[in-house]
Amino acid sequence: MTMSFSEFTQQDHEVIARDYADLKEAAARRCANQTEMDVVQKAFEFANEAHKGVRRRSGEPYILHPIAVAKIVVTNIGLGYKSIAAALLHDVVEDTDYTVDDIRNLFGDRIALLVDGLTKIKVVLDNDAKAGNRSIQAENFKRILLTLNDDVRVVLIKLADRLHNCRTIEFMPEYKRDKILSETMFIFIPLAHRLGLYEVKSEMENIWLRYKEPEAFNDITAKINRNMTDKEKEIDEFISPISAALTNAGFNFEIRKRVKTAYSIWHKMITKGITFDQVYDLYAVRIIFTPDPGSTETERDQCYHVFSIITDIYRYKPDRVRDWVKHPKNNGYEALHCTLMSHSGIWIEVQIRTKRMDDIAEKGIAAHWAYKKDGFVGENESEMDRWISKVKEILVNPDVNALELLDIIHNDLNTSDIFVFTPKGEQKRIPKGSTALDFAYSIHTHIGNTAIAAKVNMRLVPLSYVLKGGDQVEIITAETEKPKREWLQFIQTRKARNIIMDYLKGERNDSIRTGRKMLGDQMSALGYKLSDKTLHRLLEGFGIPENEPDELYFRIGIGLLKLNELDSMLKQAAPKPKQWLSWIRSMGKKGGFALNDEKGASHGYVMAECCNPIPGDSVVGFLGPDGTVTVHKKSCPVANDEAAKHGDRIVVPEWEGTAQTSFLARLSLKGLDRIGIINEITRYISFVMSVNIRSINISTDNGVFEGVIDLYVHDKKDLDKLTKKLVKIEGIQNVVRTDL
Repeated sequence: MTMSFSEFTQQDHEVIARDYADLKEAAARRCANQTEMDVVQKAFEFANEAHKGVRRRSGEPYILHPIAVAKIVVTNIGLGYKSIAAALLHDVVEDTDYTVDDIRNLFGDRIALLVDGLTKIKVVLDNDAKAGNRSIQAENFKRILLTLNDDVRVVLIKLADRLHNCRTIEFMPEYKRDKILSETMFIFIPLAHRLGLYEVKSEMENIWLRYKEPEAFNDITAKINRNMTDKEKEIDEFISPISAALTNAGFNFEIRKRVKTAYSIWHKMITKGITFDQVYDLYAVRIIFTPDPGSTETERDQCYHVFSIITDIYRYKPDRVRDWVKHPKNNGYEALHCTLMSHSGIWIEVQIRTKRMDDIAEKGIAAHWAYKKDGFVGENESEMDRWISKVKEILVNPDVNALELLDIIHNDLNTSDIFVFTPKGEQKRIPKGSTALDFAYSIHTHIGNTAIAAKVNMRLVPLSYVLKGGDQVEIITAETEKPKREWLQFIQTRKARNIIMDYLKGERNDSIRTGRKMLGDQMSALGYKLSDKTLHRLLEGFGIPENEPDELYFRIGIGLLKLNELDSMLKQAAPKPKQWLSWIRSMGKKGGFALNDEKGASHGYVMAECCNPIPGDSVVGFLGPDGTVTVHKKSCPVANDEAAKHGDRIVVPEWEGTAQTSFLARLSLKGLDRIGIINEITRYISFVMSVNIRSINISTDNGVFEGVIDLYVHDKKDLDKLTKKLVKIEGIQNVVRTDL
């Protein structure tokens, strides 16, 4: 963040003293003795002097940032005095004349190592910017994750640093804000989730939504507040008999109320195509109890005991029971979830946890290690350690460049696991979405290499069959079988892919010739020639060093790279004149965008087909090699990934007058069928709203209809008005905007 210098006022000193007093109070609850507190005090005094007179872009004293990061480190993550001190000192080496050796001499090796790791993460090396087709962000994320090899606390402190930067993001220019928020969604939020930091993850998600989709955030937040006010009494009445029953059973417990976050509600509305009113698990009640050490029941059994007590009081939804006590999530999360129907007729999710489970759920890996250190060893205690070992294994692979690594880690962070069984009933954990061939390779390399088919639940299936939780899997092999290129088309796990790739590298030259021919044929079919210019664009697009075209041909030849997005990739490099002229005519001089980059230069643009933004949407643009800007909705996943990898290409589009221009949008409708309802819908759209319908596709089944209408609107305001009017038509129960 940009800094300035000026003498601190008395008010500045008072604010610093107040914020540090809050940190000191939080640290005192975590530090074991006065000696540890003395280290925290010494770190504050050193950092305060080092940042003296320095201000952030917001105008506040810079020292307030490390104080805030340190408070997140101790309060939200639960780390100890060395991490608190490192958080206070994390910007000293980068922003002042002090060195890591100075930190080491004053605070010892471990704190110096943490500060050094944080400094290396922050620094963007000059040669990264000159790295041609390499991504600066990808290189930075690789550095962040490499610190897992030294001390995972570096990553945890970095997450705290990123959270505070998100909290103060309003003071940044919009293009920088988009870059930071996209990075946050692409890597930091999944990383917080995988490390079990629920509070950090949820706050980052809400900040992301607040700036990416401000209208949706404000609307959902207002509805949450209204609903909680209306339902407060009902939820208290729901809790009362549960509390009485658990007290009678002798449990030592507390009950907390909560509501889904704005982001989780928005995400559910978008992914499920539903409205706010249709999010039925809006409310949750959390039961946290301290297990009875003298009980003959295990900690897990006591969770089931609580479940049996509350389901004797209320009816529960069987398909909404989630047993993460028996099978914890990858990030170590343990709890028993169920959804109960209250006597007043609302569904309420109940989460059952022990105190240990709650600590791990809220503070993640730090609590996990604290319990492990104290001698608590559960059957699932190694999950976090296993994941960190897997990440380290990926990081030291010399064949993986930074962009590939970023995608691997991103996919891994967002992948959940399922449990399947061997023919002998042995339970195996594999990533969700894995195929039978992935399972074969998870058992043994030889079994994968010689696999020809599988039996799932005694039924013969191909190796590409996607496994589901609870499947019993038997792999059929033949000694004459060997890995095939086609397997790379459906294989899902990195381990299996690497084994197949290593095998196929023995046939590399044949693969290069095959790939070059496949690429040439596909480009000819699309009307392009394989030239130095187009080859450079493809190498850049696929994240391959520009001096390694054979690697591109090889990956195409073995099927690792698919060519289904070749046309759009090449269009971005050199739009065809006919398409460009068509765009100019359709937009006209009065409609469209004013596109400005950070230097004030203006650019031509195209609308992204993945999200089809319309005037009024929050949008972000990406500058292509030819100067053309591709415009996306800010919440578009493709845009988020692009901004995370290539934040230096972001430009800020601003809508101008679009009264003469129409944009294509899609509405999805659901409701109860009746005679004439389709005519009423189309008549209202065409004659009352004067909106042109491009296509309509509606089907009915047993008195219920659903379908989509593609239509042309001037802007988001028109579409919102139309949506509100349509939902008032008798029989229509749901109208939402969806992607084309």
